[in-house]
Formats: sequence, C-alpha cells, structure tokens
Amino acid sequence: MKVALILGVTGQDGAYLAHLLLGKGYRVVGTSRDAQMANTSRLERLGIRQGVEIVSLAPNDFRSVLKVVSGVAPEEIYNLAGQTSVGLSFEQPVECMESIAGGTLNLLEVIRYLGAPVRLFNAGSSECFGDTGRIPANEDTPFHPRSPYAVAKATAYWQVANYREAYGLFACTGILANHESPLRPSRFVTQKIIQGVQAIAEGNQDKLVLGNLDIWRDWGWAPDYVEAMHRMLQAEQPMDYLIASGKTNSLRELVAAACRVAGVNTEERVEASNDLLRPADLTYSEIDPSLIEQKLGWVSTHTLEEIILKMYNGILF
Repeated sequence: MKVALILGVTGQDGAYLAHLLLGKGYRVVGTSRDAQMANTSRLERLGIRQGVEIVSLAPNDFRSVLKVVSGVAPEEIYNLAGQTSVGLSFEQPVECMESIAGGTLNLLEVIRYLGAPVRLFNAGSSECFGDTGRIPANEDTPFHPRSPYAVAKATAYWQVANYREAYGLFACTGILANHESPLRPSRFVTQKIIQGVQAIAEGNQDKLVLGNLDIWRDWGWAPDYVEAMHRMLQAEQPMDYLIASGKTNSLRELVAAACRVAGVNTEERVEASNDLLRPADLTYSEIDPSLIEQKLGWVSTHTLEEIILKMYNGILF
C-alpha cells in the first residue's frame, strides 16, 4: 500500500485528491495546523472522512514538518497548503509568503535531510505569469507576478526547481490555472457568483456586486486537476507542467453563464463596483497545457458552461 501525505487536505484540491488516492488503494494522511480543530466538511461531503488520517502540522515550522514526514514515511507528498486567495494576499502578504514559500522550503529541506525516496508535488499557480496578453503562456514563459500570492508561488516554484537540480530530488511543480467545484470557499469569486445568482433567483438578494468583470482567465474542473497532480508523480522523471484547460473566458462571460442557469437578468441584477478592485490585477491570462497532454496524456474534460451548471446544482463529480 502506497502512503501519500497531503498538506492542505481539508481544502478543495486536498479533498478531491484524497478521494482519488483512496480509490487507488493508497493510505492517505492529511495535515492541518490543528488536527482536532480541522474543518473536515469537504471530506465529509465526499464521503471519505473516515478514510483520511489527519495529523497536526505547521508548514512554516521545520521541526513540525520533520516530525510528521519522518513519522508517516510517505512515498508521495502533495503540497497544497498555504494561503490560497489572491485578494487576501494583499491584506496579509507576510503570512502569504511564509505559508507558501516558507512551507515549501521546509518540505524540501526535510526530504533532503532524511534522504528518503519521497516524490514531491508542489502546487504552483498560473498567476505567476501575470498578464500574458494574447500569447498563451507555456512552461518556458517568464514569470511576472502581480500579487503577493503570485510572488510567493513563484518563489516556491524556484525553490523546487533548485532542489531538484542541486540535490536530485524528485520534486516538481504543477502550475495550476483556476479550477473550480462546489467545494470552493465562498470568498472565491466563482462561488460568490454562484451563490449570488442562486440567492437572486430565490428572491433573497437584489443585486450581485462584483469588481472588474473584464478580466480573462482559464477556468477548469478541480477533480480533473488532481488527476494531473497524481500523474506527475507517477512519471519516470520529475518535470514542471502547466495544468489548464487551454480555454480562456472573461469573468463577464462566466457571470452571464451563471445567470442563464439561474434564470436571472444579467443587465438588471449585476453591478461592478470600484470598491472591490484589487491594488493590482492581471487582465488577460491564456495558458497552453499542450506539454502535459503530450507527455502524460492528461487533458481537461469540462467546458466553462458544464462547470457552472455543476457548481449551481452542487454536483461534486
């Protein structure tokens, strides 16, 4: 039985990944800063809470990471922990850098120190590229991060690359584009939109107020993306890959799709507010995931409309 350690197991990606690995016969150990106080609601929604062992781990505490990794002795580690919100990173930039870059560095150092044959997946972000314009970013595109979150993710990416090249670790980063599901927290704009149009349709809310509607992103389906994470650690050699759908849509289009599903009039019910704008944002993000398709045979399988419909109806898979 393979053993997998998932940092951030209680989040959207962690829960879906745990479900995938349990189905493949893994022993799954997940971490939370305080195991006794962990919010396991997503694991419960997927029906896997009893199958996941949860232990306490503070990613920015080297001793804590060393204790857990040496005690669990996993073959695979998935680093999905750390701050996940671009918007929140502007309010808490120090915590963002410490939880993402500091936590990743501790993992790498522990693996190097123990000399164990551990394979590490690190969750990166397409936010690192900044505004790509109409030229799709690929694995060779330079980073131009425009938020504390993206800066922290870029730092962690180069840490992983450095330890792979300097010490021969099997460590790789999946540079993830936006990916959604009903397990998304409500602070994420996609979930805010879904919950907003539902409330309007039910007569419990008058307007949906958002920030900049003229941003373009690549949105995918989270259960697809955790399959890509797993495939990356089964490869013969560690490589960094872009994980994305390869299709770019505007937030305005996403809102319109959600309104259609809910039967809500977009023009009457949706407003943009300057109060919700970020200090800096990227306008256009286009991603080319062809390398992971060529090397590992992975492709994103859901359209934006399908994702919106599933989120609106709470369909988990």
